[in-house]
Parts: sequence; C-alpha cells; structure tokens
Amino acid sequence: MVDEAQREGTGDGALGLLALLADDASVAEVAAAPAPPEARELAVRVAAAREVHQRREAGLSALLETARALASESDTGQVLDAIVRRARALIGTDLTYLTLYDPEAGDTYMRATDGSISAAFQSVRLELGAGLGGLVASTRKPYWTADYWNDDRFRHTTDIDGAVSEEGIIAICGTPLLVENDFVGVLFAANRTPRPFTREEVGLLGNLATLAAVTLVQTRALADAESALAALSEAHETVRQYADGIEKAAAAHDRFASLVLGGGGVDDLTHALADLLGGWAALVDEDGSVRSASPGAVVPQSFPDLGAGRLVTAGGVHGLAVATADEHLATLFVGGTGDLADADRRTVERAGVVTALVLLFERQAADTRQAARNRVVSELVAARGPEEDRVQLVRSAGTDTDAPFCLLVLRGDASTSTRALALSASAATGDGALVGVHEGDVVALVPGDDPGALAASVAARVGRRGEVTVSGVGPLRGVAGIPEAHVEAARTVAALVALGRRGEGAAATQLGFAGLIVGSDPDVASYVTRELGPLLGYDARRGTDLVGTLAAWFDAGRSPRHAAGRLHVHVNTVAQRLERIGALLGDGWQEPERSLELQLALRMRALLPTD
Repeated sequence: MVDEAQREGTGDGALGLLALLADDASVAEVAAAPAPPEARELAVRVAAAREVHQRREAGLSALLETARALASESDTGQVLDAIVRRARALIGTDLTYLTLYDPEAGDTYMRATDGSISAAFQSVRLELGAGLGGLVASTRKPYWTADYWNDDRFRHTTDIDGAVSEEGIIAICGTPLLVENDFVGVLFAANRTPRPFTREEVGLLGNLATLAAVTLVQTRALADAESALAALSEAHETVRQYADGIEKAAAAHDRFASLVLGGGGVDDLTHALADLLGGWAALVDEDGSVRSASPGAVVPQSFPDLGAGRLVTAGGVHGLAVATADEHLATLFVGGTGDLADADRRTVERAGVVTALVLLFERQAADTRQAARNRVVSELVAARGPEEDRVQLVRSAGTDTDAPFCLLVLRGDASTSTRALALSASAATGDGALVGVHEGDVVALVPGDDPGALAASVAARVGRRGEVTVSGVGPLRGVAGIPEAHVEAARTVAALVALGRRGEGAAATQLGFAGLIVGSDPDVASYVTRELGPLLGYDARRGTDLVGTLAAWFDAGRSPRHAAGRLHVHVNTVAQRLERIGALLGDGWQEPERSLELQLALRMRALLPTD
C-alpha cells in the first residue's frame, strides 16, 4: 500500500509532467522531470509523439509553402534551384543536389546544387546502378546511409567516389523523382559529417521529390505549350509573309509580262526591277559590257561565280546569272536595297527568267536579220545576177554603194563563232554598214574611204570579245568591184595571220612587200614611195644621193668602208650620210624586217620607168 505522503508526491510529479506537456516541453525536458518512472515514461512517449506530429505538421506546412513557391515559377532552371534550396532548408543538411535522367545516355547528370563547393562534383554523371544515386535511379527506391564510404550496399566507381570525396560528403540520402511510371531524376540531401537520417526526414525528402517531379513535368509541359504556341505564331507569320510574297511576286510578274507584251526590251525590264525593289539594277553582257542600267547603278568589277538561277550576294550587291539550260546569256545585278526578303529574291529571280526569254527573242530576231544579210553579202561577193538586181539588194539592206565604202574581212580565233563575230561586227560598224557571212568569213561593207583605218578600228572594237584579225580594201563605189575586193581582202587577212599579226587590222598597202603579193593591183611606185619617201624627198631638195648611199651600204654587206670604196668617197662621208638616213627613216630602220623592206624598195625602184 502506498501511504498518503507517497500519493501526494506521486500526484505532484504527475502534475509537473502535465504542466511540462502543456508548455510544449521537449522530450529531454520531460525525461529529466522528477516523477514516478511509469508516469515519466508515459509522458516521454506523449512528448515524443507530439514532436513527431509537430515535425509532420511543420513538414506539411513547408510542403505547402514550397508548392506555392514552385507554382509561381515558370522557368525550369529556377524550379530546380528552388527545389534544392527548399530541401536543404527543411532537412537541415550541409548540401542538397538534384540529378536529371538522360534517356539518350542512359544515366543521370547533375542539374542543380545548393551548398556545393566542388566543380568536379557539380559536373559528375551517375550511371544507373553505380553509387547511391545510381542505385536509386535503377531501383526507383529511396536509399540513405550515415556513412557512404563504409556502406557496402553501393557499387563504388572512381569517378563518383572522386567527386564525392572532393565535396567531403559522408552521409547521403537520395529519393527518386517519379511521375506515375516516368522516372525524372533523383533528389539528394547530404552531410559532410556522419549523420543518420530518420524515416520522417526520408519521407519528407520523398514528398519534396514527388512535388518537385510533378512541378518539373508541369513546367516542362507549360514550356512545351508556350514553345508550340510561339511556333504556331511564327508559322502563321511565315504563312502571312509567304502569301504577301506570292502576291508581290505575282504583281511583279504581271508588270514584267505587260512590258514584254507591249514590246518592251531588257532596258525596260531593268528599270522596272529597280523601281519594284527601290534600288538600282543593271544587266551586264557576258563580256562584261553594261547592256542596261538604271540610274545610280554601280556595277561591281568582280563578283563570285554564279550558279544558274541562284542569287548570290557579295558586298551589298546581289547577282543573278541570266541563263538558259546550257548557256550563260548575261548577269543581272541589283544593289541599294540592303538584304532582300524572300519575296524580293523571287522578284529578282523572276526578272532573270523574263530577261532570258527577251534575250532569246532578241537573238532569234537578230539571227533572222543576219540570215537575210548573209544572203545579200553572198550575192554581192559571188556577183550573182544582174548588177541592177544587186544594187537593189544593197539598197534594201540600207547601204549606199554610191558613196565611198570599204570592204572588210574579219577572222576570229577558234573560240569565236562566226555568228557571234558577225553580230559583233554589226554592232562595231554601226548604221549604214552591211555585215554578212560568206564561206566562213565575215564580210562587211562599211562607209568610208580609208580601209586601213577602218580595219584597225573594227579590230580594236570587236577584239574586246576575242582576238579578231581584220583586213580592208577600198575605197569602192558601186557593186561591180566587190568580188575582186573580197578576193584581195581574203588574201590580206590570211597574210596578216601568216605574218604573226593576229588581232590587228590593216589594208594590203600596209603590209609592205607582202601587200604587193596579196593585192589585186600591186602599186610598186606607191610602195617605193612609202618606204623610201623621206630619202627621195631629201635628195630632191638638197641634190644629195642618200638613196644611192643606202643601196651601196646594203650591197657592201653593211660595211661603211666597202660602201665608201664603191661610192669613191671617204668613209667618214658614208658615216655622216648613214646618220642622216637614220634621222630621216627613224629608229629601227636597221632591224631585219625594216631593212628587208628597204632593200626590196630599192630593188623595186630600179624596175620603175625613169622620167
């Protein structure tokens, strides 16, 4: 039996325990209170249960607060950073971190950390099944340890252990991030000193992981939805721009078509393109000459290679090859527009197609006209039909043979087609000339009375597109002398080529002694005068004999001493005369080619009749 004093003491101890419990005393405080063992044990159990409930309540409150905080985040990176910060604050560990699953690599990689100090740890990857995290990832179950290094449940690897060691981690708790059956990653809490994890802490970390996984998936879904919406908006804008571009290109096509149907040429198309784009445009022929240009055009001196139908941009200038399937016709340049939108690029490409068609039409018309001229030239050169008919043919072609004209023969190199040479010659000789093709040669009847000058001029102008040799005969009047003039011109152009004077233009009279051979009516007197004229004139004015001295010098093998003997004068006299001869004939008179001409002229002079 317990006496009255003991009952009173027991009552006082129980009341004290109740008072402690009412004041939310800790388990340690309740356990240290004076009271009967049975009452104290019961009070400790009550205090411990109350602390568990309080921790659970605090955890739930923290979870709710975390959920509210995460709900306000829309960026995936910010969500992950918020998760590891909350986990560290709730669990109270030295650091927390989160890894995400990489389905392509089949492992997890570090994505967010809080409290980490090691760069190697922050970049480590965990293969499934390796280390504590790898085991969590492979089993989809939480694992924890108070001493990672001495826990043989985990497969240690060099990479993982090196990173964990550098971070100084000893105690680790990891729990998977799962959404239904989808594995997202692993959430970790770790300590740098040994620390046991209670089931309540593991459960709290698991709840955080679940909340994090759901939030992460929702955030990703929201980001995907926003991306899809942005892509849809971009696609809508692209469709709108494409529709605008089609409408703009159609309007450009209508304008180009109207110009062509109205008889417009490439010049009209070039100006229309510049007007549509708000800049300048220029069409350049294959040889680099500008065929058409709008005001302000600055044609580049060099430009990258152009593929057929492909617009190329360099130095703020856009270039397009105007071409058929197998031939480059010209180049279209556009500038002063900045970067071209797709619609504008299509406009330039459409302009290139239309320009190619117009050029082909122009070529076909030019070929038709040229074929007619070829027939006229062949009739004249071959002297077919009555002379009156030939005169009428020339007049119908727009050439006046009553006025002085010269006949030219043009021969190009192997790379130049006869058709192209005829077209170039027509452009070079201008209005009033008649250009045609006869037996492979280009023949031109050109107004003028100086065949040598005309031949040289045409050779220079046409030669810009390729080496062209031109001979000239004339002046002529009427059509009767055309066949003979053609024969002489053909021989002269052949002589020019044989003498190594390709690419030059000259008349037979300008070929020296060779002109006497190829000319149809050799004029020996004129040849002698051309070669020896300065000496003959000097002798006539001064009563000297420089011509005789020159002949004696050549006959003496160019020896002044032997020439002096032949002339019966002093050698110094010969030297002085040779000096005067050089001054009259000019530099180079002793060169082999000029010396040959002088010797032949001296021989020819001896054959001329004397007055």
